[in-house]
Amino acid sequence: MRLAIPLLALTLAAGITATARADEKLPPDQQAKVEAVLRQEGFTTWKEIELDDGMIEVDDAVDSNGKQFDLKLDPKTLAVVKRKAE
Repeated sequence: MRLAIPLLALTLAAGITATARADEKLPPDQQAKVEAVLRQEGFTTWKEIELDDGMIEVDDAVDSNGKQFDLKLDPKTLAVVKRKAE
């Protein structure tokens, strides 16, 4: 029984650490490639680019018509796989 509490605490601490690392910045070379793809797709500005749950996420990307989207890109191909209007 004495092991249960420390084991529970360790499990909770590991879960919190994993959650804190969910969103990661891209390496500069990959960031530049993603930005080039965004420009090619017609986006002019964006707020943030990060890796989350195995996908590249772009927040508040604005296209040439002024419409705003949240995007998800495949990290291997850099293809836009999801586009959600804001």
